[in-house]
Amino acid sequence: MEHLNWGYIQLGLVGLAFAGLQVWWIGSVFFRRRDLATPMKSAEFRKTLEKIWSKRS
Repeated sequence: MEHLNWGYIQLGLVGLAFAGLQVWWIGSVFFRRRDLATPMKSAEFRKTLEKIWSKRS
């Protein structure tokens, strides 16, 4: 009977670890604020392209 209880304890611990990982994953997906990229202005874009083209020449 003692081995049966130990198996349930192990199963419970694995279940708790799995539930904790699920909560952590869902929290990181839905509740984290992300810094969204802002579009470049046309002058900044032009400078970036000119740098790329000057390196290739």
